[in-house]
This record gives sequence, C-alpha cells and structure tokens, in this order.
Amino acid sequence: MLRIPVPESQGTIHLFRKSQRSLFGKAVQEFRLVAADRRSWKILMFGAINLLCIGFLLMWCSSTNSMALTAYTYLTVFDLFTLITCLISYWVMMKKPSQFYSFGFERFEVLAVFASTVLAQLGALFILKESAERFLEQPEIHTGRLLVGTFVGLFFNLITMLSIRNKPFAYVSEAASTSWLQEHVADLSRSLCGIIPGLSSIFLPRMNPFVLIDLAGAFALCITYMLIEINNYFAVDTASAIAIAVMTFGTMYPMSVYSGKVLLQTTPPHVIGQLDKLIREVSTLDGVLEVRNEHFWMLGFGTLAGSVHVRIRRDASEQMVLAHVTNRLCTLVSTLTVQIFKDDWLKPALTSGPIPSNVLNLSDHHVAPVLPLKIDDVNPCTSTPAKYSRPPPEFSFNTPGKNVNPVILSNAHTRPPGVFLNYGALPYGSTFNQGFRMPAIGANQGLRSAFVNVPSRYGTDTQGQFTQFRP
Repeated sequence: MLRIPVPESQGTIHLFRKSQRSLFGKAVQEFRLVAADRRSWKILMFGAINLLCIGFLLMWCSSTNSMALTAYTYLTVFDLFTLITCLISYWVMMKKPSQFYSFGFERFEVLAVFASTVLAQLGALFILKESAERFLEQPEIHTGRLLVGTFVGLFFNLITMLSIRNKPFAYVSEAASTSWLQEHVADLSRSLCGIIPGLSSIFLPRMNPFVLIDLAGAFALCITYMLIEINNYFAVDTASAIAIAVMTFGTMYPMSVYSGKVLLQTTPPHVIGQLDKLIREVSTLDGVLEVRNEHFWMLGFGTLAGSVHVRIRRDASEQMVLAHVTNRLCTLVSTLTVQIFKDDWLKPALTSGPIPSNVLNLSDHHVAPVLPLKIDDVNPCTSTPAKYSRPPPEFSFNTPGKNVNPVILSNAHTRPPGVFLNYGALPYGSTFNQGFRMPAIGANQGLRSAFVNVPSRYGTDTQGQFTQFRP
C-alpha cells in the first residue's frame, strides 16, 4: 500500500487573526495621537497645573476645616473635567468615521460634557449632605489660609476658563437654558447698565455661567472670612458651602439636561421652526406626494443629522426629486438620509377577476339585487318577462312609482346591458317543445323591474309586451 507523506504544520493557522490589545494600550495610543498636536500642549500644561492646584487646595481645606473652601475646590476639579473634554474635542477632530462609528466620534464630546456636569452635581449633593451634618455640631474654622485658598482658586479658574477655548462647553453654555443665577444677575445687570451704559457689552445679554459661579463662590468665601474674623460666627461657613453647592447644582443642571437630550437623539427645540419650514417646502416640490417618518437629531454640538421618507408620483424621476430634497434640507441638516419610494396605489382590474374585498366595498343599498327568472315566466318568442296581472303597488320599496320617465327600447330583441344578467335566450329545443304561445295577461311573474311601465309606442299593438298598465 502506497503512503503519501503529509507535511506537519508548525502551529495553528489563523487566517483572520486580530491584534489583541488591552484597553490601557488603546488609551495610550489615542493619547499619543492627541499629544502629537501642538494645540493640545497648552491643555496638557494647564492640566498639570490644575492637579497641583487641587492638591494644595485640598490640604488647605483640611487645615482650615472649612466646608465652603471644599465646595469651592470642587469647582477646580470641574475645571479639570473641562480640560479633559477639550482634549476629547481635539481627538474627535483628528478621527475619521469608521465601520463601527459611521457617523463619526462627535457624540464622545456630548458624553464628556454630560459626565462632567453630572459629576459636578454629585459633588454639590455631597457638600449639601456634609453641610447638613455640620449644622448639628459646628466645628471651629481656622481662617489662616482661607482667604489665600480663595484667591488661588479664583485666579486659576478664571485663567483656565478665559485662556482655553473650550468648544463643547462654549456651545452648551449658549444653547442651554439660563440658570436661576444667570437670570438674577441679568436683572441686576440691566439696572446697572441703565446707570452706566458702557457695561452692557460685559454683563449683557448674559454672563458666562462658569465665570459667574467662580465670582459668586469667591464672594461668598470673602464674606465668610470677614464674619468669622469679626464675630467668630462659624456657622456662616456652612451656610456659604450650601450656597456654593446650590449655585453649582443650578448652573450645571441645564447643561446636563441639554446634553442628555442630545444623547437621546431628540430634536433640538431651537431648530424646530426652521425644520418645519423646510419640510413644507419639500412637500411642495414637483412630484412629491408625501413627506413622512421624518426624524432629526443632534449628532454632536452644532451638527444636525436626520432621515426622511419621501413618497413621489409614479411618473416622477427619483434622482431629480432626491437632488431637490437634498438641496433643500442640507442647508440645515449636515448628515441627511433620504429614502425615495414611488406611489403604491393599486388600480383594480375589474375584467380580469373578482374585485378584492379591500379594494371595493359597496354597501347593500348601492347594489340592486337581481332575482333569477323561472322558465315559465319567460316569453319563448322574445325572451322577455310576462306581464303582471295587476300593477305593482305605488309605495313599495326598491320599485319605481307610476310617474317614472318612460324608457323607449329601439329593438324588441335587444336587452339593456346590465339587466337580467341571470338568464339568457332559451335553447331551440325547449322553445319548440313549449310551443309558440303568448303569455296571458294574468300570468304570474317573479321579478319586478323598471320596464313593466313602458308605454306602447309601436302602432296598434296595444296588447304586446310593451303595454302599460295604469291603476
């Protein structure tokens, strides 16, 4: 027996083997991609200074035992989150849409803003919980480094907010609804600008919410320092911590709501009017019958996406309608999906077969029932029904009255179309078997029709089949 040697494989052959990389390795690779851009060096420098500043502030909070300074330090932690969001914004601009992220990576910006604002609100809730416990037993507050920590935190927060252009937070602060702190400051600003008109460019129409909360928190800490130094009123520190926490929560809440609605793919309220106008313009285009299933949502901050179904006529050009619809909607919607389909109305074929029940549905009072005729009631010579022995009642349902307009038949052997559908001419055999006889006037008939009252207009044949009976 001949044996053919088979070469042994050196190992398992993987045709579609993917590179296994840990999550930390992927994060390091993406960080290197961001760090290669010189614009991110400034953000990385401010991030390092922010970490150093947070460390000093936390040590001073522990030495002074001040809850108000702790609440103000949380604003510095929020500045660190804003710097991370800015780095993510630069990373999104460098990345291109992939197979798994066909719409791009812009939603990572929205997710970063939402996470930052929610964490700031959680920090505010933690401050409120700690402050409620301090009201029961108020500890002594040391003011040695309280004022120094206040100015250090204020200086760094203002430098961070004003030196770095944070695109995601700048857009959210303008698009989201105003907080209660902004509304109260706007009322005071109108009164102040009425006295000094030159300040309208700074305080109106509304101030930056992050700068406003930094100034308000520093102002509360300054009042706390003065009251503790003058009267040793330590409870004001807890009251200032509650005020800073409430201002933080009230400032971050509208931004969380706005970014959350973007994540839920809802239609932004400030573009609903413009979208309705564009949809009405599209519905009036030539060949467009209906615009339905329209859905528009924010893909990222400043990027609107949408999809729409357009029903057109059968004779309309799909490519032409698609070009016109896209041209109208792309002025507002940057990422657009349009599905064109032609009208699907169904024309029933009445002669090819029975009418489907869902196409034609007539009620009973629209169809005149036709009763079958008996052989005895048919004239074998003319194939017409015999006469009534007595005239039909005048007030009977589904029968004409005596004042009906006469109908003239041009030929005695011609039957009107659509009448007496259930019988035809008798066969010759049956005709000759029955004999040539005329039905008597008193013969019974099983069918009433509109032709029993037709007057005789054919000369002297008054006893023929067209004799009219009168009551």
